[in-house]
Amino acid sequence: MKKVLISLFAVLLLVSWNGCSPKKIEEKPEAVAPETREDNVLTEEQKSEGWQLLFDGQTTRGWQIFKGRKNNTWEVVDGVLHCKALNENTTGDGDERADLMTSEQFENFELQFDWKIAKEGNSGVMFRVTEEFEQPYYSGPEYQLMDDAGFPNETPDHLTGSNYGMHAAGKTKIKPAGEWNTSKIVVNKNHVEHWFNGDKVVEYELNSPEWIALKKASKWNEATGYGASSKGHIVLQDHGSEAWFRNIKIKTL
Repeated sequence: MKKVLISLFAVLLLVSWNGCSPKKIEEKPEAVAPETREDNVLTEEQKSEGWQLLFDGQTTRGWQIFKGRKNNTWEVVDGVLHCKALNENTTGDGDERADLMTSEQFENFELQFDWKIAKEGNSGVMFRVTEEFEQPYYSGPEYQLMDDAGFPNETPDHLTGSNYGMHAAGKTKIKPAGEWNTSKIVVNKNHVEHWFNGDKVVEYELNSPEWIALKKASKWNEATGYGASSKGHIVLQDHGSEAWFRNIKIKTL
């Protein structure tokens, strides 16, 4: 009887062991290092493609104030070209706000840049600007930068990505004020494209019949130099709003 009980206990123990599989240990995925990006630096591929930096992330070398006017609004902070807000002690002996332009002039090019704008902010990037006139927008068409949500009643041709006052951008995927966007302007002879966060939002031909008709119906009807120059400066607009720029680079075409 004792042997029978021992045998029965052994059978029960074996059944119990086979019915309880060991707990599976979940394998954790290997930690993946977050992708890092270095701003204001060209990759070797970009260099081989002919890109050049317009902003080195440390200084305003290669830039100057439009018509050499007094200015205390532009600064470089933490690798970003910053335009101060109107209330940040930006007026001293008279009005000291002015637009910032490249020292070099460009004709046919592809320009890329990252930017962000303060809430209810307004700025822009102009191209083929000359210093013949009192303001850069009298010669250079403007790629509009704006906190669209802060201007709910603005006309479409005044919103982000538009050729300001002329061609309205298509629907844009603009990020909230204070977040970075990426824009591109392509100028090849008379052909111009505006790109915004990866999408082409405007396309037009300078001095085409459409261009001429739109100009006559716009605030530039009497501006004889508007869009007329085949070469000029790139200009960052100081419109009294806080704005930030980085990764400004250009490739000539």
